[in-house]
Amino acid sequence: MFLKTEHFKVNSTGTPHTSKVHTCALLLLLLSVSTFSRAAYASTAGGYDGPAALPRVLIQTGMANTPAPGITTMVKSGDSLQAALKNARCGDTIHLQAGATFTGVFTFPNKGCDNSHWIIVRTSSDDSLLPAPGSRLTPCYAGVSGLPGRPSLNCGLTRNVLAKLVMNRGGSSGPVVFAAGASHYRLIGLELTRSAAIGVIYALASPTSGAVSSNIIYDRIWFHGTAQDETVRGVQFGGGSFISVIDSFFTDFHCIVRTGSCTDAQAINGGISSHPMGPYKIVNNFLEASGENILFGGGPTSYVPADIEIRRNHMFKPLTWMTGRPGYVGGRNGNPFIVKNIFELKNAERLLFEGNILENSWGGFSQVGWGIVITPRGSRAATRDITIRYNTISHIGSGLEICATQDTLPNGQKVDSLASERISIHDVIVDDISASTYRGDGISFQISSGFVVNRPLNHLTINHVTVLTDPKKTLLVVGADRRNPARPFNIVFTNNMAVAGAYSVWSTGGQYSGTCATSSQPLTTFNQCWSSYLATNNAIIAYPSTQGPWPKGNFFPSSASAVGFTSFSDGSAGNYQLLSSSPYDRMGLPSGTPLGADILTLLAKIAGVR
Repeated sequence: MFLKTEHFKVNSTGTPHTSKVHTCALLLLLLSVSTFSRAAYASTAGGYDGPAALPRVLIQTGMANTPAPGITTMVKSGDSLQAALKNARCGDTIHLQAGATFTGVFTFPNKGCDNSHWIIVRTSSDDSLLPAPGSRLTPCYAGVSGLPGRPSLNCGLTRNVLAKLVMNRGGSSGPVVFAAGASHYRLIGLELTRSAAIGVIYALASPTSGAVSSNIIYDRIWFHGTAQDETVRGVQFGGGSFISVIDSFFTDFHCIVRTGSCTDAQAINGGISSHPMGPYKIVNNFLEASGENILFGGGPTSYVPADIEIRRNHMFKPLTWMTGRPGYVGGRNGNPFIVKNIFELKNAERLLFEGNILENSWGGFSQVGWGIVITPRGSRAATRDITIRYNTISHIGSGLEICATQDTLPNGQKVDSLASERISIHDVIVDDISASTYRGDGISFQISSGFVVNRPLNHLTINHVTVLTDPKKTLLVVGADRRNPARPFNIVFTNNMAVAGAYSVWSTGGQYSGTCATSSQPLTTFNQCWSSYLATNNAIIAYPSTQGPWPKGNFFPSSASAVGFTSFSDGSAGNYQLLSSSPYDRMGLPSGTPLGADILTLLAKIAGVR
């Protein structure tokens, strides 16, 4: 049930009080919102978070889950790593001499291994010299004490205890390539990189083109390109299944504008295949790339990758990649790297995105510096059952774009993708959105549907989010194609703490044919664009009342100081926990929680991620 009813009265200053509440209306509203309450958020595999199904399969990556009971072989500097891979049997361990460099493309064969007989390829260093399982490896373990423009590595000890694999041939992928059907490999304590000035490298680790690999674990690896060359990807999943990237570090993945050989670089890429894909696990990594730090989809596909766990990653773009910044670094000819978004989904289902820190994205290329983009592209692509919870997104040109759009095939035909549906976003902080600083649009949320005949965007919940938009820009941009009689439905925007911006609700304009939003008034726009929705119990800060009414039941504090944040700090790196004296500290429905994100739980989820 979706209601448009006022459940609290609001005095002239926008402060809520609870007198004269209509009991029946309040009870109905509580029932309608309860689906999205914190009590309903399941944390176990196969459960639900609000409208979204959580991953049904979670990959177990403990060492005990990858037994290798066979023999151990030492490969020293100058020995043939390829010969060692060829001769290895299921259950064996290959030790690569710590500090040694192995140059070339190394193909990991299909041995027909099983869950009781993995092949482990690792540094020869003792485990005591590596970070413990579950702890992130940094360049400190390769003898590097710091990287310009990145967060401090805080090396307790700088010492090279890794073995290095180097790609030395441009225009291809390597140094790690998995043969068709290769499976049950675990890589530990390695540095995967490339030679400088040899041309583009497409992926440092990937399956053979068009092939399928499975049961691959990248564990405590430093993947990196070179500072001014084009390295498109760190890990390419391809059509693989049961693939994990854990406790690793990715740097220098970028494409060069105008003169480069590529346009879209990622630390990790997947979601395009003619074979079933997933489950995947991406946990506790530092992920750096110019295009998208993680991208699923974006090309022709036959399947939707499913059961994806992305947790406790630090996703980062160095500001030194932005022209005009101190210490600027671009390509060898000085052209900048092509920057797009931080996290982008064009094809995925049953995905959990939790406890991540996202930093730095700017426009100036084909995008406007989004933190997160969710938009299916391709006739068989979908974004459905997506859960985004307990994350922070900071220093960006625009916030979150959630769309259902048409795609153009190579023959020019326009097609609708599969659904964009059952998306749950809650307990997220989005701050320091700035159109001028980060060359974006300054939009907090774009919610739009360009579908003409298929089901539009539906079952989207944005609940308990603290979003501090550019005060000169826009909180919500809304649009839908009016040729589709089925407008977006079951859209929920509740319990949020948000800066209104100069235009709290605006239209996508001509992006969609005959766009539904022809009014800048929030209530009118929601009624025109969404067939069913709930937009209530939000605190909209500094809302210009001249823009017309919101749905009943929202609050309108006059300024950030009237909210009662612990520290607002101009909406950048503040402490956004509400003081106990805040009039909004107990106004969340249905359980009397604070409006905005659950700050204490969120901070616990991201502790140690940065």
